[in-house]
Amino acid sequence: MQTYISEMARSISPSPTLALDAKYKQMKKDGIPVVGFGAGEPDFDTPDNIKQAAIKAIENNVTKYTPASGTVELKKAICEKFKRDHGLEYGIENIVVSNGGKHSLTNVFMAICEEGDEVIIPAPFWVSYPEMVKMAGGVPKFLNTAEENNFKFSPEELEAAITSKTRALVLNTPSNPTGMVYSEEDLKKIAEIAVKHGIYVVMDEIYEQLVYEGQHKNIATFGEEIKNLTITVNGMAKAYAMTGWRIGFTASNAAVAKAMSNIQSHATSNPNSIAQAASVEALLGDQSSIGVMRKEYIKRRDYMVERINSIDGISCKKPNGAFYIFMNVKELLGTEHYGKVFNSAAELCDDILDRALVAMVPSEGFGIDGYVRLSYATSMENIKEGLDRIEKYIRHEY
Repeated sequence: MQTYISEMARSISPSPTLALDAKYKQMKKDGIPVVGFGAGEPDFDTPDNIKQAAIKAIENNVTKYTPASGTVELKKAICEKFKRDHGLEYGIENIVVSNGGKHSLTNVFMAICEEGDEVIIPAPFWVSYPEMVKMAGGVPKFLNTAEENNFKFSPEELEAAITSKTRALVLNTPSNPTGMVYSEEDLKKIAEIAVKHGIYVVMDEIYEQLVYEGQHKNIATFGEEIKNLTITVNGMAKAYAMTGWRIGFTASNAAVAKAMSNIQSHATSNPNSIAQAASVEALLGDQSSIGVMRKEYIKRRDYMVERINSIDGISCKKPNGAFYIFMNVKELLGTEHYGKVFNSAAELCDDILDRALVAMVPSEGFGIDGYVRLSYATSMENIKEGLDRIEKYIRHEY
């Protein structure tokens, strides 16, 4: 019998980094001393007060279905967080709690995209944005940025990308993979353009607490018109080291929130009840763990930037947020190394993994050529060892 797969499913590309990641994990499992720079999650434990809140929830039998879009208690805590951090007023009717930030983003595109609608995605981008847009029937439209402009687009470039079919702009700040942060001035100009054209801004600020210079700003703060067009996506994963707890949330106008809630009610029902209870404590309880993580990330970042820029053949910009270095490896491509010529970052990463036992993420999956993403959500010991090996590799010492 012939297997039928839908056109939508066939249009979705697998992650181009999966094969390399699987290879790294198998090497580690086999006892090979590989150093991994691929982690997209904090290497810190979930803070104890959050874990204790989850234990208490289990002991109090908070183990039943909750409302599909999240408990009232968590929605109120999220509203308080927006008021505290950004001065933004939201009611519980504006909040939808989902099974992680990725689920929140999927809900967003399902709620706002008609077949053929265009969604502008600046490149480099997080690998899942285009596929999520395609799953919702939309068309990803890439807006390329350059390293010399800190991987940020100009207002003129954004204007030029907008067409009659444009439904939304994805704005990820701080950025995965570049660590770039849009300034208040940048955001004001983007807000003016979005209001002028009546397009949504899907603001993914999952790394908002990990900004190292200056202050993170939410684009919805620039007036009621842009607030009505802004769909903020956030979650518990990065700020509170809660990646496995799978709690994401959105803040939007009530009509969009209701649409997302309806979609979610049929797709997954409610997020985990215990994780929701723990998230209330995370948002309203002791916030000191964020400062501890941020301080450590700054130390790691500064070491990596200085070290990478001291090695011939590679370089990087200093990121202002998240926990990634986006390393330029263009000088290493198209030239011979160890008897081979590598024409892509993916080929280079594969050889470095084989020879130097260092795992990194090539940039092709992020929509740009010639770069490698390294995470500093790993120990300083691993960082030093990994960079030592990369330098030896470049010097042809393997």
